[in-house]
Amino acid sequence: MASNPASKTTKSKAAKKVVSKSVRANRNAVEISILVPVMNEAGNIRPLIDEICTAFAGRHFEIIYIDDASNDATADELTEALDAIPQLRVLRHTQRAGQSAAIRSGLLQANGDLIGVLDGDGQNVPADFPALESSVIAASKDGQMVMAAGIRQRRDDSAMRLLASRGAKWVRASLLADTHPDSGCGIKILPRALFLQLPFFNHMHRFMPSLVRRHGGVVLGVPVAHRPRIAGTSKYRILDRLLVGISDVLGVIWLLRRAPTQGAVHEVTATPSRRKKTKTKDAAQ
Repeated sequence: MASNPASKTTKSKAAKKVVSKSVRANRNAVEISILVPVMNEAGNIRPLIDEICTAFAGRHFEIIYIDDASNDATADELTEALDAIPQLRVLRHTQRAGQSAAIRSGLLQANGDLIGVLDGDGQNVPADFPALESSVIAASKDGQMVMAAGIRQRRDDSAMRLLASRGAKWVRASLLADTHPDSGCGIKILPRALFLQLPFFNHMHRFMPSLVRRHGGVVLGVPVAHRPRIAGTSKYRILDRLLVGISDVLGVIWLLRRAPTQGAVHEVTATPSRRKKTKTKDAAQ
């Protein structure tokens, strides 16, 4: 019996509608997505995942690990965790692209309306997420766009790294008018809709407070903890970060000078009474 093309088209459209509804349902079921970029973080994977699960116990959440082409046991540890943690999703870059690119990959796949980000080295403490989330929710009124970013209270870093951070802070404050006291802190929460508006470029994660303000958003500082690594070593060298940072700052200055000025956008809808009068008038005609 010959197949009916029209019937196939109808079935295809119906299937697409079902898939679309399913995707929307899955997205609505996720309250917050936690993005964790990693590169060669074997030994830090499962302990941090367990802490995130504890922080959001009883909630609808997802954890998205983005493996930036690790060549140690990171991929194996993530695969093992996938079998045990239903909220975990894993993305993998086939070639190394950097931390900002990894965060971007996770953002584009995230289902939550709120996005949490933290470094995968275990120095950020997931138990601080509820305080960050509460700050965002409390300040998000009348369409205000808000990002809550951590301020490390006692940094567990070397004297040289602390000195370099102070220098970077002075540069950002002087040239970018960045008043956030700890822009380098990796833990933060912001709405997905706001995150998607930020311009993407390599190393943009270091300038998120400035970029959020560029789009008319508010940046709230929330005290957070900081702790030493459990395993592995830092992937950033102080001199490399300094040299790359100079060109980054110049690029961000260019972006800030060309910031959008339209402010928040609201959809205008007809009032129920006016809509009812219009329908009555159309019926009479």
